Amino acid sequence: MTSSSTRHADPEENPYVEEPPTDFDPVAELSSDAAERQASLLRSALREHDHRYYVDADPLIADATYDRLFERLRELEEAFDLPTENSPTRRVGGEPLDGLETVEHVAPMRSIDSAKEADAVREFDERVRRGVADAGLDPDGVEYVCEPKFDGLSVEVLYEDGEYVRAATRGDGIEGDDVTEQVRTIRSVPGRLRGDPPSRLAVRGEVYMPRDAFEAYNGELIERGEEPFANPRNAAAGTLRQLDPAVVAERPLDVFFFDVLAWDEGDPADDSADARPDAHWAEFDAFDRFGLRRTDRVALVDDVEAAIDYRDRTLAARDDLDFAVDGVVISVNDREARETLGSTSRAPRWAFAYKFPPRTATTTVEAITVQVGRTGRLTPVAELDPVEVGGVTVSRATLHNPAEIESLGVNVGDRVRIYRAGDVIPYIPEVVEKRSAGTYAFPETCPVCDAPVEREGPLAFCTGGLGCPAQLERAVEHWARRDALDVEGLGPERVERLREAGLVESLPDLYDLTVDDLASLEGWGETSAENLVDSLDATRNPPLDRFLAGLGIPDVGPTTARALARAFGDLDALLDADEETLREVDDVGPAVAASIREFFDSPENRAAIEALRERGVEPRSVEAAADDADALEGLTFVFTGSLSTTRDEAQALVEAHGANATSSVSGNTDYLVVGDDPGRSKREDADAEDVPVLDEDGFADLLDERGVAWPPDADAA
Repeated sequence: MTSSSTRHADPEENPYVEEPPTDFDPVAELSSDAAERQASLLRSALREHDHRYYVDADPLIADATYDRLFERLRELEEAFDLPTENSPTRRVGGEPLDGLETVEHVAPMRSIDSAKEADAVREFDERVRRGVADAGLDPDGVEYVCEPKFDGLSVEVLYEDGEYVRAATRGDGIEGDDVTEQVRTIRSVPGRLRGDPPSRLAVRGEVYMPRDAFEAYNGELIERGEEPFANPRNAAAGTLRQLDPAVVAERPLDVFFFDVLAWDEGDPADDSADARPDAHWAEFDAFDRFGLRRTDRVALVDDVEAAIDYRDRTLAARDDLDFAVDGVVISVNDREARETLGSTSRAPRWAFAYKFPPRTATTTVEAITVQVGRTGRLTPVAELDPVEVGGVTVSRATLHNPAEIESLGVNVGDRVRIYRAGDVIPYIPEVVEKRSAGTYAFPETCPVCDAPVEREGPLAFCTGGLGCPAQLERAVEHWARRDALDVEGLGPERVERLREAGLVESLPDLYDLTVDDLASLEGWGETSAENLVDSLDATRNPPLDRFLAGLGIPDVGPTTARALARAFGDLDALLDADEETLREVDDVGPAVAASIREFFDSPENRAAIEALRERGVEPRSVEAAADDADALEGLTFVFTGSLSTTRDEAQALVEAHGANATSSVSGNTDYLVVGDDPGRSKREDADAEDVPVLDEDGFADLLDERGVAWPPDADAA
């Protein structure tokens, strides 16, 4: 358990740490002194909750409770014009920047010498031991600290008197780009340090995007018709150089700190601050005291062979890590020995990077095909002579967009390098041997419908709209997705068959299908035809958020669709909302608001929506939940098994009334709701955590006690 002396907030003194109250007096009834006191307590508590959630992975409160504390702090800061520097509310981003300024580092951020061979590491060890012996120190006492070599973006983060002051990219090692506001939004970067830090502390960290978050975020980009990132490092680097901190705040960046660049203890007579440790290993303990997140995949070893073994173990575990690594760093532990060994102009003599073998291979481009996405975006794909890369046979690699093809100068027949890391999409970083004449000529018309192709910056789009068979098929598939209308029996093959038969030429056509139409098609029987028609009929009165998610509005995924549904309540209100009103909705920034407005202003899209409504597809209003939107506030639910409605609808209902719905049971779960055929693991987790278990009737009774109707259809009536 963390001692109170190194916490941001002591629960015995701060009421907002453990089981915090969320019923606050109106802001207008507070004096300025009372508001400042409450804001100070809230800031300290929120810092503690950020640390417990993002660093310790051991949250104290439910997400909904955190959100209420956060919103209260923001209300106080706005109403009383309180300073927000390093406040948790700054995590959402400040004003957009005009550009990135260049700043000088507190201390040089040097590179590290590296090699891929064990013998080179042994030679490094010999140089270290000679240098230590020449200085009169014991070479047999040399210890090494072994750490993962993160494949992200290196940054310097500066604290003064424990307060976050500045962050900068590595740049040339002497100067870097000022990314203070961008890094401020990363929730694992403390705005204020814990404990008793030195008066001035500069630390080196690696900003990265976790692999699972990267894959989810790339999925969102693809869903919105935007260009996905090739790998997590590109995603982290591209995000951190965004000029709008609000954009950075929306992306799932994280950080590990791994080295001290400067440690100024200030007044020697002041013994309250921690003195700098005399060994690198002990600095990790200081990071823990100060609340600086660091990896626990480190080792202290007493000889070079143990360091080599550490590297081999890390290489074997590489695919299981949630962060990208391209080797390990082996560094002398003792600080006096480090200072004795010194540095060259570019690298320290006391550290060495033992790199992993590259995940690349060379092969030949046999063809280039162009795929058409739901939004009409054209994506070129290289068809390759199959080659093994990192233990996986790769026969296709993305070329991203026309601009990437032009930049590479690639064409059919060229020898290219293929790069693959983990589950990242294989891509081509370079042409290694030019065997063709010229560069691949990107088509000027859509390869599916022959409509003209338009360029938007580096991207290309088919202008055929839903008249393009590929776009129509993707749109119908999107409408049928589980997180949209959830229409069973509408997979890609069946959608293609319906289009080819002339039965579906637009989304509304789905609701004109009859059993006779379908049963007459090859491969369909009367039972499967009836099932599809019944499944479509069941979607004629969908929740508003699912209807919006199914439309395929650019930049609007399920989360944003849910926020829009809550904010506007019914479809007509949303259709009439201007950009300014849209920007007031959570998760909707200026670009998303413009995208939504452009979609609804399209005559073709309006006609499709009206045609759906004419066929009886009318999304349900959620206005009924407005008066009791906080009825379930502070509760966390987990659902398992089959209920009388879909699990997604159950989650949406409790969230609409202020609760939190998560996918796994933990000590913070208030109720596990069990339907038919539940999974065993969640029941076992609930027993282990003493979490109350409700069947559907018990869940309905709980909701009824709080004024919430079950099932959702009754709530909307």
